[in-house]
Amino acid sequence: MAKELGSRGITANAIAPGAIETDFLGGAVRDTPEYNEAFANMIALGRVGVPDDIGPAIASLLGLDNRWITAQRIEVSGGQNI
Repeated sequence: MAKELGSRGITANAIAPGAIETDFLGGAVRDTPEYNEAFANMIALGRVGVPDDIGPAIASLLGLDNRWITAQRIEVSGGQNI
């Protein structure tokens, strides 16, 4: 997509979130303490994420300050599985 859209000044990136407390998988990470703790133990920052941890990364990519970033997979996971 980055190559196809780049000539039009459009960037194409992907955000790869780690474990986030959402409705994904029926809310398993959010609603099952054992899952939440297991994932938190895999994450450098010591907790699973919340949607407000992901939104700013997306907003940043949409801003003009990051207009030169394209064709990237950006992990936003708090350091999961490092």
